[in-house]
Amino acid sequence: MTEQLHDNTFVTGEALSPQASRGITAIALLSGGLDSQVAVKMILEQGIAVTAIKFTSPFCTCDSGGVCHSAVAAKAFNIPLVTIPKGLEYLDVVRSPEHGYGRAMNPCIDCRIFILKKAAAYAASVGAAFLFTGEVLDQRPMSQHRRALDVIEEESGLRGKLLRPLSARLLPPTEAELSGMVDRNRLGAIHGRSRGEQMALAKSFSIADYPCSAGGCLLTEKAFALRLKDLFEHNNSLEMRDVTMLKVGRHFRYQGAKVIVGKNKLQNEHLLTARRTGEVYLETLGIPGPSALLSGDVNDTTILFAAEAAASYADAGNEAVEVLIDDGIAKNTLYVIVDEHICAMVKRLKL
Repeated sequence: MTEQLHDNTFVTGEALSPQASRGITAIALLSGGLDSQVAVKMILEQGIAVTAIKFTSPFCTCDSGGVCHSAVAAKAFNIPLVTIPKGLEYLDVVRSPEHGYGRAMNPCIDCRIFILKKAAAYAASVGAAFLFTGEVLDQRPMSQHRRALDVIEEESGLRGKLLRPLSARLLPPTEAELSGMVDRNRLGAIHGRSRGEQMALAKSFSIADYPCSAGGCLLTEKAFALRLKDLFEHNNSLEMRDVTMLKVGRHFRYQGAKVIVGKNKLQNEHLLTARRTGEVYLETLGIPGPSALLSGDVNDTTILFAAEAAASYADAGNEAVEVLIDDGIAKNTLYVIVDEHICAMVKRLKL
């Protein structure tokens, strides 16, 4: 069963987990990774119903390969999964994080605060008893050392209310533990970057399907961060489409204009269908080559550069390349010859 609730929030599965036997429901943040799966199983083993939440954004790579690991895990546990988009407001967090960035443009602490506030609001709306995550003390250098965990808990409004089952016995007891709702002695005391204890627990819980621990967020990748920083610098107001386009093709900035050059047939087709009013679509003609999309300051100079950028990736050798120029009103063609100077300029301006 899939049901839309509100604000683009979707829930998949039954209303309550069939494992529940005590009339208690908890909300889990479930990425589908090893840690979050083990945390869910720890709580289910105590006879507590669990509803899982998955947050989505254009920056998330957790569903790489077309597999939604959260959905796979929720189905295996036979628990409902609620999907909540982070939305445009999350872009403000990424643009100006109060607690700064990690190695690229990843605002890890501010991100956790943001999603936990949303998760807490959902938990309150359904009358859940408590909220828990798969966080591990000292596993991640920016967001999971003790001070960071305390800041996240405090600023999300969850002081004493956020349970972290994997490291619970190394942290102050939460309200759920103090009340006897959760048996603290059956929770973990895991810390550090090693996943050995989690893997042993996963084996004991018969959890075999979980992705590798690397990555999960494009904001940690310096190449993507460069594109996003450029987008923020040249746009005060953004739509989610602007961000998703950062994942398509090769990107260039030239005299106030943005040029995206496709890498394959699928991307070339996407550039055409994604075009908005005022943007110019370019396509190399007669030879194998890419399409391009020009936005921002559109004029003869930037159109010429966009044509040269597209032609530089075409299989033309030293021959002139015919490029279609479609501004949505009229279609024209332009011939360009790509020499070493143009190739060097295109390479230099690539984001």
